[in-house]
Amino acid sequence: MPFTHGKFGKSVPRGIKRQLASLAVPIFIETFLIMMLGAVDTIMLSRHSDVSVAAVGVVNQIVMLCFLIFEVINLGTSVLCSQYLGAGLEDRLVRVVGVALAINLLTGCLVSAVLFFGAREILTAMGLSGEMMPEGLAYMRIVGGFAFVQALAMTVSATLRACNKAVYPMAVVALVNVLNIFGNYALIFGKFGLPALGVEGAAISTATGRTLAMIMLFVIMFRTTIPVIRPSLFRPFPFKEVKNLLKIGIPSAGEQLSYSSSQVVITYFINMLGVEALATRTYTVNIVMFGYLFCIAVSQGGAICIGHLIGRGKVMGTYLLGRFVMRISVIVSVSLSILIAALGNVIFHALTADAVIIKMGTTILIIDIVLELGRAINIFATNALRATGDVNFPFYVGLVVQWSVAVAAGYMLGIGAGLGIYGMWAMFTLDENIRGFIFARRWRSFKWAGKSFVAR
Repeated sequence: MPFTHGKFGKSVPRGIKRQLASLAVPIFIETFLIMMLGAVDTIMLSRHSDVSVAAVGVVNQIVMLCFLIFEVINLGTSVLCSQYLGAGLEDRLVRVVGVALAINLLTGCLVSAVLFFGAREILTAMGLSGEMMPEGLAYMRIVGGFAFVQALAMTVSATLRACNKAVYPMAVVALVNVLNIFGNYALIFGKFGLPALGVEGAAISTATGRTLAMIMLFVIMFRTTIPVIRPSLFRPFPFKEVKNLLKIGIPSAGEQLSYSSSQVVITYFINMLGVEALATRTYTVNIVMFGYLFCIAVSQGGAICIGHLIGRGKVMGTYLLGRFVMRISVIVSVSLSILIAALGNVIFHALTADAVIIKMGTTILIIDIVLELGRAINIFATNALRATGDVNFPFYVGLVVQWSVAVAAGYMLGIGAGLGIYGMWAMFTLDENIRGFIFARRWRSFKWAGKSFVAR
């Protein structure tokens, strides 16, 4: 290869490792807090009524799918900001942030209008009826109506992380989560002199928390990262930056949409195997998620560092950092999956008394050890390649391999051949490891080099 090691030698300098840790730790804590908040919300609503839990579950699926629209811009914002920061292109960084906020404000308002005014039609199409409909309508119109707030908050969070300020979104999420728990308790059950509003109270608490988060994030951004957004930077309008945002965001969001859609289809197939198989998958997915949470955090932090290095033109440094992140992601994820599998019987006995579910779940956790090897590489690679500007490759690989192996072959082996959930999980494992092999080769090939947006 024509690249030189430069100041990196043959390993990643301690300063880069410290920067990686300063990003990965807050991202890990933030992600964990978000996961725990979802669990707390569900528990609180379950004490109100099972109908509320079911209705809110459907609404949240719709809202989260809509939030993927905002990721089209946010993913591009993260990549461009990290590269421009590394290159010292402050004006271009500010232009990207300004354009991203404007686009997501407009998009967020449109999404809010659709979710608010079209709530009944959307929920009817999702199959809600009877006593679930009023609960779902109340929640969607409040939470969905404030979608534009989340659009702006997500954009500012992406900016702060890309600019080495990941600790601030983490702190905001922690504070808002605490406030949201108290808000839920007060408004769902009517505590502290407030009315008992049930699911509507949960919606108000969520919307208020997201609004407070947005305000705090804006204040932090203007005080720590971007003191002012000068109108002169947008004359003439920077269509080039819009093009770059979409060039990154569309395939990246398409990749996420493809994955989410494949999971919906897989859930449908597993449902054909019966309630016990579906319950087993639900339990297992939630259990193993804690095993690769570290991988998500270190990969996202690594992607930001990679963007900075690409912006500085440090190709070999980028490669070495990526190799380091990939290695520790695999080691930690596989180690945690082995621990989870070893405790599988204990974990499932704590969750259910159904002997069939316990047997299937403990077996799948053993199979999942091999799956996590490929998943760790995939999580790293999709983030790292996107950070270099190589945004189309992960989308194409995911689209082809996921749908042909995990979905199609999973159906044929699990349902067609009668191997049930074990056969399907074997194909999920094969899917992750095929993609992992392809992505590892892509990183070693240096074909991502030269795709930076700094020179464009």
